[in-house]
Order: sequence, then structure tokens, then C-alpha cells
Amino acid sequence: MKLAFTKMQGAGNDFVVLDCTRTPFNLSRHQLRRIADRHMGVGCDQILVVEKSHSGADFRYRIFNADGGEVEQCGNGARCFVKFVRGHGLTRKREIAVETLGGLIRPKLEADGEVSVDMGRPAYSGTESIDVDGQPVEVAIVSMGNPHAVQVVRDVARAPVSTQGPKIERHKRFPQGVNAGYFHVIDRHRIQLRVWERGSGETLSCGTGACAAAVTAIERKLAESPLAVETRGGTLTISWKGGDNPVIMKGPAQEVFQGTLFEGTLELEER
Repeated sequence: MKLAFTKMQGAGNDFVVLDCTRTPFNLSRHQLRRIADRHMGVGCDQILVVEKSHSGADFRYRIFNADGGEVEQCGNGARCFVKFVRGHGLTRKREIAVETLGGLIRPKLEADGEVSVDMGRPAYSGTESIDVDGQPVEVAIVSMGNPHAVQVVRDVARAPVSTQGPKIERHKRFPQGVNAGYFHVIDRHRIQLRVWERGSGETLSCGTGACAAAVTAIERKLAESPLAVETRGGTLTISWKGGDNPVIMKGPAQEVFQGTLFEGTLELEER
């Protein structure tokens, strides 16, 4: 079996994109993990699958984390998605409607080459305290079509992303898992962010995590829209008018290279 792929990145969040508009998607969870493996495969944070929509949208968009599990939404991936379908001749539209497990999104290629995405209405549930290793941790609960537990910290460089993040991801409060975000307010229109992503670990950037952090900062009156969210992979601009208004995310997306996976890469047995 040969499988063509495209490697893309958005603010350092990297993806393997598969065009399944002509042939059905039938990869196993093990095969997806092999693709995502940075030593034995291509290497990526997520695998994005482009399919035909059966609900009236332009496309269906599926997202699989590096552990092979399918998730509802990926904001940085959505920006890469519109660059991919235009660059590969699947559409001539600059703005498309895309069906995801988390709902309909509308990515748009802007004149400056960046991509904006209507991420839909956020669901902000306020803050609550959860127990992590016997210590109370206050998190804001936000859904951007996928779940986030967001904290305000004094210094993102020293935030316990890699130690506490996995524990929050698998906390009993979140039976389906959760993305753990840590942000620091620089000024009224700028924050710094790190995210431990469910099923992928810490990534250089997380689009939905940036949206969730911005919503938290605005709801708690710590910052105002528009908000520059600085991640280790780049800066995203998040705009939100509050209430039932949609969150608009804008940022870069870039194709890195194209290639072909061969049967041996996908079928080696797990150790």
C-alpha cells in the first residue's frame, strides 16, 4: 500500500494531511500512531483527513491525535485545511464551510496569506477547583467544540505543563479527557500561552487552546478583544465580542513538504 500525504504546520502545530475525497479512509489506530511517530513515521501532532461532506458543507474534516484517537476540533489544523484544499485544487473558494465532530466551522484565506476561522460560539462554564495530587487547582472550563481546562499563571515558562498537564488531561472530572492550558496576561491585548493537548502532549501551538484562553481572559475581564495569543510556535489573533458571538481566530498556515508512505512504514508491529 502507498499513501500520499502532505506535511503542514500552523504556528508550529504540525500535521500530516490526507486527501480521502476519492478513496475511503480506512487506517487503523495503530497505523495512525505509526504515521505520527517522529522516529518511525512522518511525525506530527495530529493527522487531518479531508473527506466529502454529506451534510451540505464543502468538506468533512476529521482530526486524529498522535495517539490515534479521533477528536472534535483543531483550530490550527483548520487553517491548514483551507490552504490544503485550495492548493491541491479541491476548491476555488477562499472561504469554505467545513463539517467537524465539534460542529461547522468556516475557515477563510485572507488577502495577507493568513487564514481566519469562524470557530463558532464558545461555551464558557466558569471556574472550578479540582484536586490534583491533593492540591486544589482552579481551572476555567471552556468548550470550543472540544474541552479545555484553562489556568492563569504568573510565568508560562515555569508553568507545570509537562508534569501537571497529563494529570489534568486524565482527571476524573473529565471522563473524555481535556486540554490543559496555561496563560499569562502581558497587557490588555496580549497573553502568552502553553497547552498540554489531549492525546498529543505539549505542542508548540494550539488553536482551540488559544481561543479558550482568550475567552477566559475576556470573561474574567483580564484582557480585551482582539487579543494576540503568543505561543512557542507563533502568534495567533483571537477576536470575540462576548456572549453568543463566534470566536474568530487568525494566523499562519504553511505547507512544508509532500511525500508517500509505504506499506512497511504503516504495518510494522507495535513493540
